Amino acid sequence: MMSHLTLSDRIKIEMCLNEGKKLNEIADEIEKNRSTIGREIRNHLTLVDKGAIYRIKNRCIWRTSCNEHYICKDKPDCTRKCSTCAKCNTNCSKYVEERCKLLNQAPYVCNGCDKQKKCVLMKSYYIAENAEQEYRTTLRESRQGYNMTMSELRQVDDIVSPLLKQGQSIYHIYTTNTNKLPVSASTISRLIKDRQLTATVLDQQRVVKLKLRKSKRPEKKVDRKCRVGRTMEDYRNYIKEHPDVSAVQIDTVIGKIGGKCLLTIIFPKAELMLAFLCNYHTAACISSKFEYLYENLEDDFNSLFQVILTDNGTEFSDPSSIELAPDGSVRTKVFYCDPMASWQKAEVERNHEFIRRILPKGTSFDNLSQKQVNLMMSHINSYKRPSLGGRSPFEMFAFLFGQEMLDKLLHLTCQTTIQPSDIIIKPYLLK
Repeated sequence: MMSHLTLSDRIKIEMCLNEGKKLNEIADEIEKNRSTIGREIRNHLTLVDKGAIYRIKNRCIWRTSCNEHYICKDKPDCTRKCSTCAKCNTNCSKYVEERCKLLNQAPYVCNGCDKQKKCVLMKSYYIAENAEQEYRTTLRESRQGYNMTMSELRQVDDIVSPLLKQGQSIYHIYTTNTNKLPVSASTISRLIKDRQLTATVLDQQRVVKLKLRKSKRPEKKVDRKCRVGRTMEDYRNYIKEHPDVSAVQIDTVIGKIGGKCLLTIIFPKAELMLAFLCNYHTAACISSKFEYLYENLEDDFNSLFQVILTDNGTEFSDPSSIELAPDGSVRTKVFYCDPMASWQKAEVERNHEFIRRILPKGTSFDNLSQKQVNLMMSHINSYKRPSLGGRSPFEMFAFLFGQEMLDKLLHLTCQTTIQPSDIIIKPYLLK
């Protein structure tokens, strides 16, 4: 009774729901508690935007009593009521979506409902394959990272790092600060090895000072629950509610494994990309770059970086340090693409092709300087694109955000506009 549900259990649940069986009957069939079945269904719902056959997909709660006309204002000859048009959902300011009341009670889904063919409302289904995939993802993420909050990690860093740099050992630090440290000495050692603290392994006195070996063990997430409330679905809902928001995409470009990397930030509408050299491929390095931008851009940071979309890499597993200003106020919002779905941030991925034409895969970034990176981005951002109507990213950014904002960004990143005939997108640019 205490074991986890298997794929075969989930398939049985889906089949029983399709047959219209109640939760008690399903629980008896797969020999689980009724509350377990209820939680399983509620936790793994799949929303389906599926309307009824030959019926207008208008889900407004006022659709039967509304008498509005000419909401679109692009068809002056239209005489039909707006409530009989599917465009009502997107064009009417009074639109309020109706949700089926039956979804608030068991079995919480539309499986087995005999009104599916006539219903125009948003559907909610339990699909065994989707539920199994979500379960596996949650199980995998729950076993990654460290079992500690960000405030606890900062507390450990504030205590351990200064003392390590004074020449103290981990054992001595842990023994004299047991009541202040929420983790064990071995965990502190792992945090240092995984580069989660300011101190490094070279600050430990008895560590052999050799070049760090490449580790086959994957990097650990800082916050294992970082995706909660920040999924791609949450991102789409937020953009739908705030269509004029300024959204950027971020990613990293890796040189040789274990070496330096590039943090890339792109403004999708202008295709303008910023790049910052990071000594380590860690969340702490990424956060420090955003602190630099926030300190120098001041109020402009909040207008340029209202929303940030990124992937599920461990280097982005500390969203709170990016979202919150030093005083605790919210300065931006971070969202994550679906796992293995880099196409959801296509603009930043596509612009990496320009970087790879100058820094091919396998090239070490260890000898790069930020000055060289700025030069590379100056050439890339001066390159005219057919997707921008023959404009360069610099020109498009000035058009969208204003020349004053562009000048401020260029001054901050030490970039300059390159003449079209002088643009070089080849490796010898940096030699």
